[in-house]
Amino acid sequence: MTSVLGIDTSNYTTSLSVCADGEITENIKIPLKVKKGGVGLRQSDAVFEHTVNMPEAFKLIKSDLSKISAVGVSTRPRSVEGSYMPCFLCGISTATAVSKSLNIPLYENSHQDGHIKAAVYSSKMPEYERFYAYHLSGGTLELLKAERDGRNYKCDIKGKTLDITSGQLIDRAGVMLGLDFPCGAEFEKLSYKNTEKLPKINVCVNGCDCNLSGFQNKTEQLKKDGRSDAFIAAYVLEVIKQTIDKMTVNALEDEKLPVLFSGGVSSNGYLKSYFKDKYGAYFAEPAFSSDNAAGTALLTYEKVLYDV
Repeated sequence: MTSVLGIDTSNYTTSLSVCADGEITENIKIPLKVKKGGVGLRQSDAVFEHTVNMPEAFKLIKSDLSKISAVGVSTRPRSVEGSYMPCFLCGISTATAVSKSLNIPLYENSHQDGHIKAAVYSSKMPEYERFYAYHLSGGTLELLKAERDGRNYKCDIKGKTLDITSGQLIDRAGVMLGLDFPCGAEFEKLSYKNTEKLPKINVCVNGCDCNLSGFQNKTEQLKKDGRSDAFIAAYVLEVIKQTIDKMTVNALEDEKLPVLFSGGVSSNGYLKSYFKDKYGAYFAEPAFSSDNAAGTALLTYEKVLYDV
């Protein structure tokens, strides 16, 4: 049996994952702590939280790590020149220690490649050579044209937000409504309680790029106007749905490719149902949507298998 360890230290989650013979057998995730009322973490705080979480994450691993063949780690947000965030240094230092201690290879991946691979794996999407991949999270709203590049992905940005992300819109509205950060799951539950008709929404999409910050101002005004929390939550999710829908329509007019969704926002059931029905889109399972090391472990396993 060939098994590998994956490590990912994103801005919100400390993650370890074990891949054995191509299957994810362990997927450990410990969220970083955000103060009540906060809508994010400074990098210095994230680095500290990872330092605290990492020993606890290793205690949760049940596999015999002395028998792993390699270790993989997310070293940067994206596979492009200059992509960097300090929080990934925590994973790099841990992976280096594991590699040197066990005398096994260390393979580097990007956080985004890990998201895509985890989504391909858990959605059971065929291994298309080219496809569109949405990365929707707290820090990212990008529509990528993805192409297999060896065991990684070559990703060109087809579209993106020009201001705030869908995750930021949800979290900022959710914190305003008294929810704990990150707000996604509770925000979705709240939206289902709405019984009022939503107003017409004019999304701000130009080609495959979008703007969402104006809708943050709109949610604040809705709150001042006394609209219910459920109404505001439903409004925000409808804004995101219509925005992503318009981006998708415009992308498919340029080139018809399969569409994959990854990132924490993609675990939203309201969005998943709509885009699966309309486009036959592929969605990562919830455990593989939010930040995780599973994709990094899977990419690492392939590199070991094919001796990359």
